[in-house]
Amino acid sequence: MFRPSLLFLLLLVSGIADLAGAAPSSKPDRPNIVFILADDVSPEMFSCYNPDSPAKTPHIDSLAKEGTAFRTCFSAASCGPSRALLMTGVYGNRSGVFANDIWAFQSKAKLFTDQTSWARQLRDAGYATAIAGKWHCGREVPWSDAVGFEQYSLWEIDERIEKIIGASDSGGASGNCRYWNSPTIENGRRLPTDENTYGPDVRCDFLLRFMKEQSDAGRPFLAYWPTVLPHGPVMRTPRTPQPPKTLLGSLWPFGNDEENTGKGSSDEGFVGMVEYLDELVGRVITRSKELGIYETTYFIFASDNGTANIAKNRGIEEGVRVPYIIAGPGIVKRGFTEELTDFSDIAPTLLEIAGVAPAAGVKRDGKSQLPFLVGESATHRDWIYGYAGPVQVFRTKDYLLEARSPLYGAPDGRMFFTGGSKNKSDYVKIAANDLGHEAARKDFDRLIADLGPHLDATHPFWSSRPGHEWLQQNPNLEDLAEKQLNANPRFTPLTWRAKTPAPLAAILQGGE
Repeated sequence: MFRPSLLFLLLLVSGIADLAGAAPSSKPDRPNIVFILADDVSPEMFSCYNPDSPAKTPHIDSLAKEGTAFRTCFSAASCGPSRALLMTGVYGNRSGVFANDIWAFQSKAKLFTDQTSWARQLRDAGYATAIAGKWHCGREVPWSDAVGFEQYSLWEIDERIEKIIGASDSGGASGNCRYWNSPTIENGRRLPTDENTYGPDVRCDFLLRFMKEQSDAGRPFLAYWPTVLPHGPVMRTPRTPQPPKTLLGSLWPFGNDEENTGKGSSDEGFVGMVEYLDELVGRVITRSKELGIYETTYFIFASDNGTANIAKNRGIEEGVRVPYIIAGPGIVKRGFTEELTDFSDIAPTLLEIAGVAPAAGVKRDGKSQLPFLVGESATHRDWIYGYAGPVQVFRTKDYLLEARSPLYGAPDGRMFFTGGSKNKSDYVKIAANDLGHEAARKDFDRLIADLGPHLDATHPFWSSRPGHEWLQQNPNLEDLAEKQLNANPRFTPLTWRAKTPAPLAAILQGGE
């Protein structure tokens, strides 16, 4: 439930504003929430996380200064499973959402009937709910009753939306349409566009209007903004009117993004996109101040996974480690914390912020961050978890276990002693037979057992029709193992079986 200490703070802020002449009806009796999710970008691109970043992000930095920024937050390593985990608070082991192309247990259709969306719970509790940007979270549309967003302004165009707007030339999610001349479906209609229409601006403007409407009505709101920035293809922004040139060279912290080679992209272009994202975040913060709701609004900033083609879809720390910043009423202005969190914690945190009790019978894997954020607890969690398809990543404060995948012949993964270091280059790799760290390895073994099967060779997904299709498309797992078990050439590759495990080979041959 909503905490008395926070309620007292909100009433105090409201009372001061009333004495200053503000209309009482303009202040909601519960806090607002603005949740901004960047797309495909690692923490090191933001100057608060990395002062040497070529991108300068003063508005996002200000949120870190005004609240708490987690140095280590884990998501899943690609868009679909990361968003499914965020929306439900349930790890892929139970929800079935393991990768963009692996949705087990019919989860693409049943995610929001088998799990409970926090957007629906907030809506049912009286919150106005809106989403703007990129959904990418199964077949259920976000404005459905099961998901719970009342208003929407979405870039994604597919057959469901085309039935509403009569579009047939949208370009689809794989096209360049997310930026210039970007098709947007907004509350049941397709907005007009031309070559000067910049999609992220359109969706940001929608959120600014939504915030004003709800503020004027005195209704608390949840604004979820999974922006398309800075996902590839790298393109100019309204602040970079000419195609940028590659000038940064060694300043680029992740190497070149080969995915965008030949598409007019460059390192400087990606930096420009990150900085424009920061500018849009600044517009939202400024609007909240203009409306007089800044002091009663929680701001959350995160990313869905690591930077594309450098860390995305890799079962390593870089693939699942994302920025996570939260500022708002009662949150301690501690700046960065070394406490751990992951995306399963978001759902219970949002519900507790809003004063919404957990739904009866709903089991989530995460833990509310709020007691730690407001200083009622000195710690948050002992371990966190992320994944990339059949590869698992675990982290405690002193240890990292990454690249664990029985399917790829790496059941022991790669284990490091972190020693509290912020830099992976300082981690100490631990050999499998090193008895000095046996207790930590046993702790990881217990976590793995408690979470349950994770796409090993006998997992029921492989016997399903989607599993058969996936195996047909990926008959040799060696190439996938090469990518998902390793970073770009900075670490020594693991050794894996260069052949399909026998149970999967039998399925491919028509056996069981």
